[in-house]
Amino acid sequence: MTKTRKRKTNTVKKELPDLPVAKNEEVVTEIIGLTHDGQGVGRVNGFTLFVHGALPGEKVRAKVLKLKKQYGYAKMTQLLEASPDRVAPPCAIYDQCGGCQLQHLSYEAQLRMKRKQVVDNLVKIGKLQVNGEADGDAVAAAGAVAGEGVEVLPTLGMQDPWRYRNKALVPIGEREGGLVGGFYAANSHRIIDMDTCLIQHGPNDDVIRTVKRIGEELGITAYDEETGKGLLRHVMVRTGYVSDEMMVVLVTNGDRIPKVEEWTRRIVERMPQVKSICQSVNTKRTNVALGDVTKVLWGREVIYDSIGPIRFAISARSFYQVNPVQTEVLYGKALEYAQLTGEETVIDAYCGIGTISLFLAQKARKVYGVEIVEQAIEDAKANAELNGIRNADFAAGAAEEVIPAWRAQGIAADVIVVDPPRKGCDAALLETIIAMQPKRVVYVSCNPSTLARDLRILEDGGFQTLQVQPVDMFPHTGHVECCSLLVRKD
Repeated sequence: MTKTRKRKTNTVKKELPDLPVAKNEEVVTEIIGLTHDGQGVGRVNGFTLFVHGALPGEKVRAKVLKLKKQYGYAKMTQLLEASPDRVAPPCAIYDQCGGCQLQHLSYEAQLRMKRKQVVDNLVKIGKLQVNGEADGDAVAAAGAVAGEGVEVLPTLGMQDPWRYRNKALVPIGEREGGLVGGFYAANSHRIIDMDTCLIQHGPNDDVIRTVKRIGEELGITAYDEETGKGLLRHVMVRTGYVSDEMMVVLVTNGDRIPKVEEWTRRIVERMPQVKSICQSVNTKRTNVALGDVTKVLWGREVIYDSIGPIRFAISARSFYQVNPVQTEVLYGKALEYAQLTGEETVIDAYCGIGTISLFLAQKARKVYGVEIVEQAIEDAKANAELNGIRNADFAAGAAEEVIPAWRAQGIAADVIVVDPPRKGCDAALLETIIAMQPKRVVYVSCNPSTLARDLRILEDGGFQTLQVQPVDMFPHTGHVECCSLLVRKD
């Protein structure tokens, strides 16, 4: 039988038409801005290029790497004029690791950049007037709604913006017969092995190094994403910032861990501050780190830590803010904005394990917390009991369903607090808030763009945004948290 060969055809990928730059071309550009993930924004003949490693105010030579219809990506090949805000990053693997984006920018400039990021989103997405940020023409050009402006305060930063993370979640790989662990390189799943991370609480580094070393001693294999084989996928470490208690979570591709008793014994011997060792089983071909099944291998199910006067029990799956110093700052601002006198009823949507709820309960008459994750609600109830707080009730379910049910029962909120995930508030929840018309809304956000979108909806529904306070929860990264105060327009 004669095989019929398909004739190969050489197809040349056409360049995008009418672009002023070409792929692999070297260009000179002045950097006029910075994206949330630390990319410099330059323009060549009106065309936007995102230039890795460049800072506002700099002139750079850059090589074009990738093009889209309206923008492209480039890599800086030569720094022609440096910004006065440029600093030498102290991390030895900063240029390789994707964990931080802004170590080459002075901390003072990082705080200014994060405030500007918030302002830009409020004006461009929320169509809000921001006091002192633009003249009338500029505001009109952005489509901002005329009226009293929002006050955006300077970003609250840290006195010492290093070693702040109380949680490390590190992917594990194998190289030349040994285990490696560290953050992924930017835009990849290539693990950059590290012995120390300057934004991690120091003991986290010690535990990860110890777990890797013991794993090698016992012949533990690392999970391979391509083949789906191998055992150890991630190591997660939680540290109590006040208590110094530590939890280790071994994320495994399967139930059985060889020599598990020996592994746990050696971990505890070498790191006596470890009070809990857990296993999270994840056999799925997924980028999600933790599996659905978590079990205790040694010690307690939880560790304990405190934020201000409130003590928390933290399990392997608990959502708990990773920067406890700035969490106290953020929650203190939320408490300030709530303006509680002891007579108010407060609803805390997206309450998690009760972190904000229990802060509010110190000054409110009654707090109702709602969260869709049932285990989080169980944790919230336990944390209320742990602190002897009797004026906080918690319910599991979707906020947009539970809160109207409370309203039907005659519960009227004076203050509603929301702290949603990055996608922002559910539209039905915003409608519920507008229908309930509390005196004040306190909106805690980890995403300025969805914050701006939701503030616009609340403004159109009868509220006025008075003040937004950016808080630097994640120094040397592009992330910024905000706490916003809205009042009902009477």
